[in-house]
Amino acid sequence: MRRHSTDAPPDWPALFARLGQTARDPRLARFYQAGTVSPDTPLDQAPLLALDVETTGLDSRRDSIVSLGLVPFDLRRIRCRDARYWVVKPAGELSSQSVTFHHITHSDISDAPGLDTVLEQLLTAMAGKIMVVHYRPIERGFLDQAMRHLLGEGLHFPVIDTMQLEARLHPRKRQAGWLRQLLGKPSVSIRLADSRLRYGLPLYQAHHALTDALATAELLQAQTATHYPPNTAVGDLWN
Repeated sequence: MRRHSTDAPPDWPALFARLGQTARDPRLARFYQAGTVSPDTPLDQAPLLALDVETTGLDSRRDSIVSLGLVPFDLRRIRCRDARYWVVKPAGELSSQSVTFHHITHSDISDAPGLDTVLEQLLTAMAGKIMVVHYRPIERGFLDQAMRHLLGEGLHFPVIDTMQLEARLHPRKRQAGWLRQLLGKPSVSIRLADSRLRYGLPLYQAHHALTDALATAELLQAQTATHYPPNTAVGDLWN
């Protein structure tokens, strides 16, 4: 299945090679020097890492990361033993809305490390992997802004976005909302929980970084088992 988006991704291996030479922070340099797979790599041979971040809000320029979850996997198995989870102290204050959303409270972050403290562990875990996320503007946007704040330079990495894959399968129709309702054709939700239900996957507690990373890994496994052959090139899926 070929790419449906008109937004072509960068040449990720070439970009990593260049950034590995120009990154000023040694942790970022090591991350880029680990490289990434070529776009023609079959998906069943790609090193995948599901990533989820929970934040104090939705604006990466104003809000902050409060937790991160990482789950390594491939198309056949999920390596929960190697999963990682961190609660980190945000740069700003928690709002009552964000506490309600992800259930991380002021007491949870009172003794939590700053993101800079876990940065090397995070980048080491991400090195050489293809990130798998559900809605890439959150994970990629917040990590990029966090690196710019901490290090003065951004963070770039390829992702496979399971929400984008669902959007390809369920494109929005051009009919007006009232007409779709009249015809009995409600819009298909591509949220993580709703997408999982279409593949018979169980419901998990939402908005916990580690659980959502696991949920995203399982969703990609289900999507590929249903719609993509194992030898699908990662370049057809990543962005």
